[in-house]
Amino acid sequence: MLKFNKKLILSASTAAALAVLTAGCMGGSASTSNTTTEVNGKATIDGGSTYPVMNGKTGPYYVNPQVAADAPKINNGRVPTANELAAWNTDIMPDGTGLPEGSGTADEGSDIYDAKCVACHGDFGSGGGGYPSLSKGNAYDLQKTLTNNRWKDPEADGPVREFGSYWPQASTLFWYIKDGMPHPFTKSLTDDEVYSLVAYILNINEMKIDGVDVDDDYVLNREKFLKIKMPNRDGFEPNIDGPDALNDVRAYYANPTNFGAQNLKKGAVRCMTNCQKETARTIYIKNGGIKDFLPPMSDVRSLPKEKKVAVDAAAVYKNTCEMCHGNGVGPGLGAKSDWAPYLADGIDSVYKKGIHGTDGGMPAKGGSSLSDADFKTVVDYLINGK
Repeated sequence: MLKFNKKLILSASTAAALAVLTAGCMGGSASTSNTTTEVNGKATIDGGSTYPVMNGKTGPYYVNPQVAADAPKINNGRVPTANELAAWNTDIMPDGTGLPEGSGTADEGSDIYDAKCVACHGDFGSGGGGYPSLSKGNAYDLQKTLTNNRWKDPEADGPVREFGSYWPQASTLFWYIKDGMPHPFTKSLTDDEVYSLVAYILNINEMKIDGVDVDDDYVLNREKFLKIKMPNRDGFEPNIDGPDALNDVRAYYANPTNFGAQNLKKGAVRCMTNCQKETARTIYIKNGGIKDFLPPMSDVRSLPKEKKVAVDAAAVYKNTCEMCHGNGVGPGLGAKSDWAPYLADGIDSVYKKGIHGTDGGMPAKGGSSLSDADFKTVVDYLINGK
């Protein structure tokens, strides 16, 4: 939750968000004996409840005995080995835990970006095709837009929530690129390549490190990375940093006035229905409301016909598809032998998988916003080469 509405990062973000949904419901005892709101004597962080099965019911609902009997039995498992934990625990934390050695420049990152990222995230991180933008300009100026409120000022620009203006920690960016990018070849980048890409993204967000502009030739390494201070570092609440973070979150959400809630007894009593006092009345206009208009209202219910413009399949291929289909990631343009296995189930199957995306890395409609009909035209172009 933004302070303007102060400090929410990654793993605790889910807990905090859920707490907002159940505003003011944290703390206190359970409303019924069939509800668990505390774990080891402490209020659940998310402010929610669990409903164990008692007397054939979970909460107010009966349990289907047949389904319960057929449910798979889950054993207690085993303690993972140190190597298993090390392979899974790839987090990179703001204090530098997990951050590898390495280096790279924004200029090097620009080349890597153009080769592996631009197809989804657009030129200079502008975004497009359903993928997020990475920059809209100077991060320090755009961070100030987070306080904009169109309800108070309809002419104000809306908040700009990009990496530079919104994210509180740069370590999240390094971790995400290292573990999850580029799609669909995750974990394929070296540490130096990740440093280069981070430097490039800092560059297009016009950011500084320790007062120095991250220009094209700036060499980003582990030491300098740890000096990055994001513009919105202190822009979230509650504070989830430090060894007592979980209790800090509990205390924050135990007081509903911290986030505008008005539940019973300031959140001390759980409440899910009819919790708020009535604050507005519905007023009806007598005699059915306004009937006469001057000039009279038109009863024509028609819209101008849209002119159909044929899709430029070659242009779509170059701008959206060539990144993968022109580099051996997918079947090549007009390559009949490449397409033969895909066409074994018929062209309709190819259309369907392309429109909805596949587990093999094909994003829905290639990340484009084409209509189904236009997308099929592009698929035909890809298969036939013309």
